[in-house]
Amino acid sequence: MAIIEHSAVLHAPPERVFALLERVEDFADYSDLIEAIEPLGDKRYRWYVHAVGMDWTFDVEITEARAPERLAWESLDGVRNQGCYRLTRVPEGTEVVLTIEYRINNRLLERAVNRAAKPLVNKVSQQILERVEAKL
Repeated sequence: MAIIEHSAVLHAPPERVFALLERVEDFADYSDLIEAIEPLGDKRYRWYVHAVGMDWTFDVEITEARAPERLAWESLDGVRNQGCYRLTRVPEGTEVVLTIEYRINNRLLERAVNRAAKPLVNKVSQQILERVEAKL
């Protein structure tokens, strides 16, 4: 399983940052690569993403929402992944660390995705956090 991390400091308190991050359905507004997020109920969401020239669909479930410190999820189908946002109060506001672990069962596809995944996740994470900060 591959692991990718991205971090940034947002100039707002953790409570305000967490309040926006826990609105998962709004992530489609925060990144150009996320086409839509459909709420399914029971803390479950269907993500529609266009990345590395392909359309990806996967369902995720929020597994932990501990305001204002941690928001975690794992996939239920599609691209196997799990991840979390960890929020820490710092003098400048909030340090947000995103950690994602993923697994793709097709070796050829996995090689292609692995080459693109880190810069792609960093781009998406940067877009999300910049747009979250703009809403603060």
